[in-house]
Amino acid sequence: MAALRFIHRIVWLSLAFFVLMGGAAPNAWGAERLDDTPRIAIISAFEPELLRLRSELRRPDTHRVNGVEFLTGTLQGKPVLLFLSGISMTNAAMNTQLAIGRFNVSHIIFSGVAGGVNPGLNIGDVTVVERWGQYLETVAATEIEPGRYDTMGVGGEVDAPGFGMFYTRPVMARSASKPALHEKFWFDVDPVLLATARRIQNVDLAHCDPQGQCLTHQPTLVVGGNGVSGPVFVDNTALRKHLHTAFQANVVDMESAACAMVAYSNGVPFIAFRSLSDLAGGGDGAEEVHTFLNLAAENSTRVLIAFLKEWQ
Repeated sequence: MAALRFIHRIVWLSLAFFVLMGGAAPNAWGAERLDDTPRIAIISAFEPELLRLRSELRRPDTHRVNGVEFLTGTLQGKPVLLFLSGISMTNAAMNTQLAIGRFNVSHIIFSGVAGGVNPGLNIGDVTVVERWGQYLETVAATEIEPGRYDTMGVGGEVDAPGFGMFYTRPVMARSASKPALHEKFWFDVDPVLLATARRIQNVDLAHCDPQGQCLTHQPTLVVGGNGVSGPVFVDNTALRKHLHTAFQANVVDMESAACAMVAYSNGVPFIAFRSLSDLAGGGDGAEEVHTFLNLAAENSTRVLIAFLKEWQ
């Protein structure tokens, strides 16, 4: 009995300490914020996409967490947090959540390159889609007979044909506003941010890079439509066609839908600017991404800067 009374006393003392600390016990034992200023998190997957933004950052300060470099400062007069997510869905989700935990993130913007899957789009174009889905969250279905599969009741928000044995299914999600586990495929970008993107006009998009490598067309800004993400680099004509017809996707990448899901879970407004560095296997040249990567990254940055100017 004496031991039990001792345990009860420890519990009550711990509870009293928690109340006196204003309910801040999780911060006391967990990681502390590195900066309390509300900031727009601007994320890119790898170095070339972030170089221009770094050069324009005002009053920069550097923080490092788990090997990730976070830069705080201002862009177009707005407090921002710049960092690289790393390539892949896992890196994007992990480091976006890390940023939310260690900084006061008010909004999330992804800026970078991607593959175009809509035949109406061209290299250098910049897309700002309305929603993102994870197309490789799949069932590898049993083939009952040649060409016919048991899809295990895949459905919900996903109304798409399979790609061979792979049938896309929703992810299981939770959020602060909807804590019960639920199926979700499409993660919408923030409507206010999207409306701001629609107001952008007369952005001077590059059609030549500094080395003199030029496109045969003038790139454009395209706002609306769908985007999909998955943990593979797409350079395949058949998969490209499938992504466009099955999901009405304009663009495919390896990070945006993961960031969109993290933003949804945390209740943080999200939007992504993706410029086409290649056509995901639908172009005339081989490995177009290596030729037009820098040009595409520059165009994504130009649209982002125009967006920050427009955003009140």
